Amino acid sequence: MKLKSNVAISDSGFVFDANTGESYSLNPIGIEILNELKQSKITEDLFAYLNNKYEVAEFTLEQNLMDFLSQLKQYGIIDE
Repeated sequence: MKLKSNVAISDSGFVFDANTGESYSLNPIGIEILNELKQSKITEDLFAYLNNKYEVAEFTLEQNLMDFLSQLKQYGIIDE
């Protein structure tokens, strides 16, 4: 998965889709995930990165990450 080229992210958590004019606000972990996706991280690498950085059960992390990525795809922020 990768971030679409028409999407801009600010350090404060503001995400803007230039194609649709839609904007979104993310928490710090959401911003961190999008910044990792900007670097074209694959889902497995992203999961490993988050699993090493945060103390959370793997099942919970996987479920939450997949839900978040699904929402990003639904809103047209990322491509597979």
